[in-house]
Amino acid sequence: MSTTALATQGSLTGRVIAFVYGLVAYLAFFVTIVYAVGFVSGLVAPKTIDTGTPEPMAQAVVIDLILMSIFAIQHSVMARKPFKRWWTQFVPPSVERSTYVLYASLALMLLFWQWRPIPIVLWHIEQPQIAMAVIALSFVGWLIVLTSTFLINHFELFGLHQVANNLSGRAMPAPRFRAPLYYKFVRHPIYLGFIIAFWAAPTMTAGHLLFAAVTTAYIVVGILLEERDLVDLFGDDYRRYKERVSMLVPWRKSA
Repeated sequence: MSTTALATQGSLTGRVIAFVYGLVAYLAFFVTIVYAVGFVSGLVAPKTIDTGTPEPMAQAVVIDLILMSIFAIQHSVMARKPFKRWWTQFVPPSVERSTYVLYASLALMLLFWQWRPIPIVLWHIEQPQIAMAVIALSFVGWLIVLTSTFLINHFELFGLHQVANNLSGRAMPAPRFRAPLYYKFVRHPIYLGFIIAFWAAPTMTAGHLLFAAVTTAYIVVGILLEERDLVDLFGDDYRRYKERVSMLVPWRKSA
């Protein structure tokens, strides 16, 4: 019998399998996001955004755009309500989020593996102190990403809360609108952190610029799609929140 069938039955064995599956998906995410830091920053990771055998620019651009599109389509389509309604006919609701996280991690792994560098240098900061400050800013971006997930619910965001509750036989609590800390200044601090991390580079190559520009464009589109769902979920609470808190740049005063 398949994992899906066991988990759907609600048996103890099925719930344990679902929990282990959720753990595996979370570990895949953890490894992927740690590798992403090295991939973007060019530090430690065996393959980075600027390493590898260069290919003709047009070919490299096409391949890289395809790789980013695979991630963007997976990340956006699987997050939408109509897809979730269809998908949970085949995947138990308790592991729907874990499956989403696993597929997103696999899409990123494919991108890291097949990414084609475009090593044309557009800018390079020679002054060591300034270069280190820019690298530090990039790591601040990653720190904002990580801490922002814990400010809401890190383990629910990445599927562990769902499989843990399923294992113990508890229902998931109803979603509740909150805007803690960073969320009082920008509506999407996770995405802001990614943008900072991607653009703060002491050496900016054409390949790095392509990655940063396309992912930033995707983030903006993704926010527009995500906020439609948030308005549907939280109604006037989220509409008022949109009115008083800016999307990515903290320029409005928090009420």
